[in-house]
Amino acid sequence: MLKFLAVLVAVFAVAHCGEKDVLDLVDDDFNTRIQEHDTVLVMFYAPWCGHCKRLKPEYAKAAESLINDDPPVALAKVDCTEGGKDTCSKFGVSGYPTLKIFKGGEVSQDYNGPREAQGIVKYMRAQVGPSSKDIKTVDEFEKFLAAKDTTIFGFFEKDSNLKKTFTKFADKNREKFRFGHSSAADVLKKQGETDAVFIIRPKHLENKFESSTIKFDGSSLDDFVKENFYGLVGVRTRDSLKDFVNPLVVAYYSVDYEKNPKGTNYWRNRVLKVATEFEGKLNFAISSKEEFQHELNEFGYDFSGEKPVILARDAKNLKFKLTDEFSVDNLRNFLTQLLDGELEPFIKSEPVPENNAPVKIAVAKNFQELITDNGKDTLIEFYAPWCGHCKKLTPIYDELAEKLIDEDVVIAKMDATANDVPPEFNVQGFPTLYWLSKDRKNPPMQYQGGREVDDFVKYIAKHSTDGLSGFDRAGKAKKSEL
Repeated sequence: MLKFLAVLVAVFAVAHCGEKDVLDLVDDDFNTRIQEHDTVLVMFYAPWCGHCKRLKPEYAKAAESLINDDPPVALAKVDCTEGGKDTCSKFGVSGYPTLKIFKGGEVSQDYNGPREAQGIVKYMRAQVGPSSKDIKTVDEFEKFLAAKDTTIFGFFEKDSNLKKTFTKFADKNREKFRFGHSSAADVLKKQGETDAVFIIRPKHLENKFESSTIKFDGSSLDDFVKENFYGLVGVRTRDSLKDFVNPLVVAYYSVDYEKNPKGTNYWRNRVLKVATEFEGKLNFAISSKEEFQHELNEFGYDFSGEKPVILARDAKNLKFKLTDEFSVDNLRNFLTQLLDGELEPFIKSEPVPENNAPVKIAVAKNFQELITDNGKDTLIEFYAPWCGHCKKLTPIYDELAEKLIDEDVVIAKMDATANDVPPEFNVQGFPTLYWLSKDRKNPPMQYQGGREVDDFVKYIAKHSTDGLSGFDRAGKAKKSEL
């Protein structure tokens, strides 16, 4: 029993680690305490909110990291259902969680940054002080580079065009990258540079396949950083998704530089070995399989083992996966076949159904035949089985298909959670409907009209290529001739 209690206490301590560093504010003390700090990130929340519950442990970790910063950044929270109702109302909080940055006791801006600890820390550190830290001594320089972040660092003996370019770039990208610079004689002497900019990667990312220090070549600083910041095999997180572009090869495994840097680099080094052979032809990254389980699901993986899972997307965003067990040789062969066009793309699809019902069921495997090349005007709904709005639409959509059963129009739907949606259809919510004209001369047009049967009929009657036999262009039923 005592052992169980000890374990329970330990779990509780881990779960609440850092929460003591988050200021708990209420209506009575909000104005006073917010003015005690130069920069404060405030989370307005409701205890029952699922998004808030997921954010709280990350928020606490971030607070613990930022509490001793110089200059310091404070993180605070306000419960909008209890002691902070008036404060939340004052700042127009209408959804949870809402995060705002305060400076000098006043709202500076809405927080639109990452929602995980490392990203919050990085974003908030960029809000205080200058965009680039001025390093005065060699000791300070070494401590600055000991951080676990890749740094863009400038060495400047005096003002120059390069220094102006560097400063402008740092100001523009302070929330995305970490910057430092120095004009101290000892620092310049140690580096052996007097007018130069470098990308300097942290120790845990050092490897024998590439240099950890890359000197700016003097062309475009934007392009230089874009091409070199992450190296041959970057660590891809949700915060940096947009920085990794197709054609992209990603190794998914237990990426954890906090708890297991040696194990993380064991697999990364093997990917690096192969990446050197395909540099300039493919982009490479590693990603946490826990953080990106949704991407693994897109390739048919419900779980994965210890070894990396290799997934790729080509320049056309077609998907491919290494079906053999991971090894250096298997990865090399997979990438060679990928570039030679010898691999079949992976398509997530339900089985092809019998399409006897008025509403045709599209899946990825029959989409080309049933939708793209059917030679008819087509209305297609992309839905999710769990979506309440989709369920509400189902009987209406069925009635629409029955009403137009004798028309030269296809009414179809596809489960967008169980099938790959073709890239020309931008599906970001459910249900999403698209209209395709018979001649396919124009790209699919997203349907934005009403959701009743008559609304659909009017829309289809108006946009149908040759008109409907039973309805005029206004969607009114034609009178039957005696």
